[in-house]
Amino acid sequence: MRLTSFTDYGLRMLMRMASAPDKAFSTAELAAEFNVSRNHLAKIMQHLARADLIETRRGGGGGACLALPAGSIRLGELIRTLEENQPLVECLGADGGACVLDGRCRLKARMRSAEAAFLADLNRSTLADIALEAMPA
Repeated sequence: MRLTSFTDYGLRMLMRMASAPDKAFSTAELAAEFNVSRNHLAKIMQHLARADLIETRRGGGGGACLALPAGSIRLGELIRTLEENQPLVECLGADGGACVLDGRCRLKARMRSAEAAFLADLNRSTLADIALEAMPA
C-alpha cells in the first residue's frame, strides 16, 4: 500500500510533536525541519485540528501540539484519518468510481479485506511507539 505525501508529512509532524508533547510547533519550524512547503504543512495541520488530533494556538508562543496523549493515538486510525477520501483503489471510493467491472469483479472484496488488515495491524501500535527521539538541546 502506498500512502499519500499528505499522510507521510502528517505522520512526520505528529512523530515530531510526540517527541516533545509540551512544546508548540509552528508550521515554519516544521517546514524547515522537514524541508517541505509551509503551505502544505498548514493544510495538514488544519486537517489534523479538525480531526481533534492536534490543538493550534495563534500569536506569540503559538503553534500546534498534540490534543491527546501520544499513547492513545492508534496508528491505523491515524492513517485512516489522514488518508480520508483517498481510496486504495478507485472502486473503494465513496462513489464507487467508474469501474467497468463493477458487479463482476472479485478483487474489490479482497482489496477491502487487505486494507482492513493493514489498518488493524497498524492499530496494534500508537504514536508513542514511533515518536522521534528528542532533538538534542
